[in-house]
Amino acid sequence: MTDVLHDLGRGLPGTVTYKGVLAQGSGRWDATHQAARAMAAKPPPAHHDSAGLFYGAPAVAFALHTAGHPAYRTALETLDEALTILAARRLSAAEQRMDSGRPPRMREYDLISGLTGLGAYFLYRKSRPESLHGVLRYLVRLLQQPVKVGANEMPGWWTSDSPTGHPDDTWPVGHGNFGMAHGIAGPVALLARASRAGHTVAGQLETLAASCQLLEHWAQPEPDGGAAWPETVSLDTWLAGPSPRFRAGRPSWCYGTPGIARALQLAATACDRGGSRSRAEALLAACLSDPVQLSRLTDPTVCHGWAGLCLAADRAAADADADSPLHRTLPSLRAQFTAHLAHNPLPESAGLLTGADGVLLTIHTLSPSRPVASGWETCLLLH
Repeated sequence: MTDVLHDLGRGLPGTVTYKGVLAQGSGRWDATHQAARAMAAKPPPAHHDSAGLFYGAPAVAFALHTAGHPAYRTALETLDEALTILAARRLSAAEQRMDSGRPPRMREYDLISGLTGLGAYFLYRKSRPESLHGVLRYLVRLLQQPVKVGANEMPGWWTSDSPTGHPDDTWPVGHGNFGMAHGIAGPVALLARASRAGHTVAGQLETLAASCQLLEHWAQPEPDGGAAWPETVSLDTWLAGPSPRFRAGRPSWCYGTPGIARALQLAATACDRGGSRSRAEALLAACLSDPVQLSRLTDPTVCHGWAGLCLAADRAAADADADSPLHRTLPSLRAQFTAHLAHNPLPESAGLLTGADGVLLTIHTLSPSRPVASGWETCLLLH
């Protein structure tokens, strides 16, 4: 996508979000209003095949809601109507697909483009509980009802796409994705966050308990004694099970241990699995203190860089008990983030995921003196 006007991850909605959070503390709204006017220069796409939390009408609505200025109220009410219709259409299509037994496309359910992202918006907005509950019921069914892939029965979140989000002959039977951005961690985190906020549907807690077991099972042991999750798995890998030869990848929010461990921690808390919660925190703490994994971070961004790692660690530590190993990792982690920023430029692009807005907003959010807690991290399902 090149439409930066309506791209939360790479465009103006990210700028409106960042400027709006700053304005809530300073009272200076000119920069926010200027960015919002530019964002509204063209109507945002709301078609059910293209719009998702990070693109189109949902991205614009998220930015305006986070900014929170009274001048945006009428626009938000109009957008809420459009998103309610969008979610209903997406849910209807997903239910028909599940009735057929076919595996989903990645964008049907994921956080970035799919129903998990729309559910995150409704949870954050607090204006359409019936739409949120529709998404929660869908996710429970997605995680409970298996699909057939050839002769094999696979979990309902097994996608027919390749990891790029599109069908690919090199992945003829699709793949399993564990990440927060495009995989199972996103639905799990939303179900857990919704439960924490008092929104539950039939089977939700049982689904979270089963998801805890699944994620713990796939926390693959590393040769040095640690453990981490694979970003994606092929059919052969899934059928073979966790491998002792596994090597952890980049510790990113989007695909890596930080996002997945946070999802496991949230799920374990929601369904009162103390052992699973401790396991999640121990795995995340090991990741945060592993110089080999940290050396794989090469940029400051939220999506796959230092900002996303530090934000996930901070939010997980905030929910952890006082004796959690997470607390011991934070000072060094923040010092390394600061050192990286001192020697590397910010991205030249806008946006929350891969742009400067997300990095700067993370710095502001992690500051002990920040005046406003906006909850913008809901778009990452970290908070």
